[in-house]
Amino acid sequence: MNRSLVGALSALLLGGATLVGAGAAPATAASPAKAPKAVDFAGTVALSNCSGSVVRTPGSADSDPALVLSNGHCLESGFPGAGEVIVDQPSSRSFTLLTASGGSAGTVRANKVAYATMTDTDISLYQLTSTYAQIQSAYGIKALTLSDSHPTQGSAINVVSGYWKKIYSCNIDGFAYRLKEGDWTWKDSVRYTSACDTIGGTSGSPVVDPASGKVVAVNNTGNEDGARCTLNNPCEVDESGAVTVRKGINYAQETYGITKCVTTGNKIDLNLAGCVLPKP
Repeated sequence: MNRSLVGALSALLLGGATLVGAGAAPATAASPAKAPKAVDFAGTVALSNCSGSVVRTPGSADSDPALVLSNGHCLESGFPGAGEVIVDQPSSRSFTLLTASGGSAGTVRANKVAYATMTDTDISLYQLTSTYAQIQSAYGIKALTLSDSHPTQGSAINVVSGYWKKIYSCNIDGFAYRLKEGDWTWKDSVRYTSACDTIGGTSGSPVVDPASGKVVAVNNTGNEDGARCTLNNPCEVDESGAVTVRKGINYAQETYGITKCVTTGNKIDLNLAGCVLPKP
């Protein structure tokens, strides 16, 4: 999983890939698409150790408190343990909100971690003290929208790092049934083609489908050294238990499942029909 600033700088100096997953139903090839939208930094954020983005679901209202999406392993309190789920934990974490060109639009602040885990997936959702309408009024920035459907194999994607102010472009190579890294296991992870050679600090970056402009995943790990199933060296495990190691390949966690777990007022409700996020 992604490292903090020190680890990220080390990765740059060493020229290594950074950790940046969860596992999979078969998907069809991308259908002929509409013209891609220009993907920029608007709505992304920089954390102290990671990247992230201000996101909304298709059902979110402008008056709802805004949410910031990042990785569970990017929490200021450290990595959640295997099997641990965090809900409604107070937080005063601040985020640098970026403009389209990657400049600072201002600072937004959380009042709680609404949800976070590294079990089955690797996500954190911070609730902000500002609504979507207030952020747009103050900074002219709109939130990114989470796609409510499974991503498609072969489709083009952009990994947008607010931390490094860099956009990676590649395609979805496929999906890992299970992705195992140290004590953690993720389901149905997105595997990138090699062009998305993400590094430390890119964890938590939104993975955007340029055809729709929507977020389809959140960047979270990659195999740096070719080791098998160790920290910073995730391995893929298929339905039969066979293990595959792909050195230098990076991964993300799908985010469409989040949309099934958000109710009125942008509240996380793990008991909603269709919600399969792990419960505490």
